[in-house]
Amino acid sequence: MRFHVLTIFPAMFDGPLSESIIARAVERGLVEIHLHDIREYATDRHRSVDDYPYGGGYGMVMKPEPIFDAVRSVKSGADLADDTPITLLTPQGTPLTQRIVEQMATNEDIILICGRYEGVDGRVAENLATCEISVGDYVLSGGELAAMIVIDAVTRLIPGAVGSIESTQDDTFSTGLLQFPQYTRPALHEGSEVPEVLLSGNHAEIERWRRRESLRRTALRRPDLLESADLSVEEWEFVEALCEEQD
Repeated sequence: MRFHVLTIFPAMFDGPLSESIIARAVERGLVEIHLHDIREYATDRHRSVDDYPYGGGYGMVMKPEPIFDAVRSVKSGADLADDTPITLLTPQGTPLTQRIVEQMATNEDIILICGRYEGVDGRVAENLATCEISVGDYVLSGGELAAMIVIDAVTRLIPGAVGSIESTQDDTFSTGLLQFPQYTRPALHEGSEVPEVLLSGNHAEIERWRRRESLRRTALRRPDLLESADLSVEEWEFVEALCEEQD
């Protein structure tokens, strides 16, 4: 899979992309990350990529020409398909979810546009980007950190990137619920014991316990997720009983 990142600060990616799972995925040839400096596509002698907003207001807005030209150059240089996803990272975008990440992981190439300043000229979203993604209801100083989040989340789902692909299948949100609590050795730490069922060797009971703890965490911390979760009648009764206890 190839990520093509358009940014005015390519050096920001050096540290995060050279460690851990992403670095190993690159070394194994599972992922390619290509950084493209938008300033290289500016046409004036100052390599300007921003200008004052029409209509007045504070701050600067990223110009459309360098971004459009950068995308065209990347698509032709890397021989990308016409339908290659072009994602604009912006606070106004669709909130990033695990389902969106899973969909993104099915592509061979993804173009990520990192916005800056007060935003990107509206014509980029209207006429160039195929989708707009937000990584949360807060504002970052630019889209670079958001792009790193997307790269990390998608890379984890590429077969071979993590030790076992099965380890990603019960992650928080992958099942539609928050993940159950995890424990490791020692079984007793400062007076606190690992739940006995996890030491029993009874795999059916362990799975039942994990499912119930996942339901419990979701009901108490993120009840909004339950609306789209696929629960059995028994599980709904368990959740309702939890809610009644909280009331």
